Amino acid sequence: MPNVEKITIALTPELSALVKESVEQGDYASTSEVIRDALRDWKHKRALRDKEIEEIRKLWKEGIESGPGRFGSIDKLIGEAKNRLEDER
Repeated sequence: MPNVEKITIALTPELSALVKESVEQGDYASTSEVIRDALRDWKHKRALRDKEIEEIRKLWKEGIESGPGRFGSIDKLIGEAKNRLEDER
């Protein structure tokens, strides 16, 4: 594998056992492969999280830019919600 940098990591006994077990069961060829796969998954999850955060920021901005809401206060909003709930019952 070209351009590989070796590093040392410390794992809890439980995590170390999981890594070794996955190699012993044949899921991976080496402990390094387990860690690389875990890091790829972590990288993917972070990218998804960042994308979700960006979407929330976009929607928040759209909401702010759309102008004031029809309820003047949180109390009015809660009152409307309670009225709708009572109407549904």
